Amino acid sequence: MAGMIGQQNALDLLQMREPAAIVGEIQRARARASLRFRLIFALTWLVLVGGLGLAMAESGKVDPTFLGMWGGFILAGVPVTIFVSVTSIFLAIVFALFGALGRLSRSAPIYAIATLYVSLVRGTPLIVQIYFVYLALPQFGLVLDPLPSGILALAFNYGAYLTEIFRAGVEAIPRGQREAAGALGMTEAHTMRRVILPQAVRIVIPAIGNDFISMIKDSALVSIVTIQELFWRANNVGTQTFRNFESLLVAAVVYWVMTIVFSFFQERLERQMAESDRRL
Repeated sequence: MAGMIGQQNALDLLQMREPAAIVGEIQRARARASLRFRLIFALTWLVLVGGLGLAMAESGKVDPTFLGMWGGFILAGVPVTIFVSVTSIFLAIVFALFGALGRLSRSAPIYAIATLYVSLVRGTPLIVQIYFVYLALPQFGLVLDPLPSGILALAFNYGAYLTEIFRAGVEAIPRGQREAAGALGMTEAHTMRRVILPQAVRIVIPAIGNDFISMIKDSALVSIVTIQELFWRANNVGTQTFRNFESLLVAAVVYWVMTIVFSFFQERLERQMAESDRRL
């Protein structure tokens, strides 16, 4: 009897608790679990990366004097790498926008041109395209300096891949919105500019972020046209000093850090966009 009374009292106390207090306890439990997960994650990374760094240091293959002498010269290529990547991705978005509109066009010639662009770029290696812009176009009288040649080649290449992403983003918008815009008297061009494209951009932003991170790494290929970005400097230092391991290790670590930093900001942007969508 006494046990039943105790259970009944506990049940009554549970029922008397405010819902806000229960929700608060659940949120605090989730926060503790999330904090525990992040701490274990960070500790695991610290152990793995620290162990790898210690193993390299103990191997005797990393010369601190060499890194101190040439590290600054190699790192001076980082701004060039970022400039090439940022400029190329913006130009690639322009190519992709026109390419996607062409792929969605009802005009056969425009659709054919856009399809040929995508097929040609996706069917040839990026390094061939870079050489073509820098070495082949001058035979037709179009001579570009190394920097604009590399940017144009990267943008032209990534624009083809983003074309399909933009096209998929536009097609993801419900057809009813086009019909509603038409019922309001909006032209097809006006509907595309004011209704469809703003929503499609929100859909494709994560994919653009992923391609930008990939472009940071692919920007190393423009070193073949003598653009003095990160890889060009690391490769030349290693070749001249016969210390390729240290110089390329510096370049690899810097590329890795840049991708981590930009991935962090991309994830924050995606999280904010998801929260704004939930509020809507």
